[in-house]
Amino acid sequence: MTDPKKLSNEEWREKLTPEQYAVLREQGTERPYTGEYDQHYDSGTYSCAACGMELFESETKFNSRCGWPAFYAAQAEDRVNLHSDTTLGMVRTEVTCAGCDSHLGHIFDDAPQTPTGQRYCINSVCLNFTSHADNA
Repeated sequence: MTDPKKLSNEEWREKLTPEQYAVLREQGTERPYTGEYDQHYDSGTYSCAACGMELFESETKFNSRCGWPAFYAAQAEDRVNLHSDTTLGMVRTEVTCAGCDSHLGHIFDDAPQTPTGQRYCINSVCLNFTSHADNA
């Protein structure tokens, strides 16, 4: 299997939908409240839509009312990478997939109601969901 970190832009364009490419590879953002997983609370695992790496568990998902899926923790700390993002005149922390370096969203320290106090604000288009019921 080819290392996803070594795929060319053209290979990514062939693998992803145009919307996925714009967000995952060009650091775009889907419109709020439009994503498939914003109000999705079934039990299961959320994986990277680009490379398949398991990123988040449904147990850490919460309704932050921000318009995008929100999680208070990644499945494991080595599943995501955090980078300083000063684009658009803001200071934020970008979240990327450790498996393929694709942009997922941003993390914020504005969720005191969660065990970590953090909110991983992730674009739905960056995720695939596998129900725990499918694995039973």
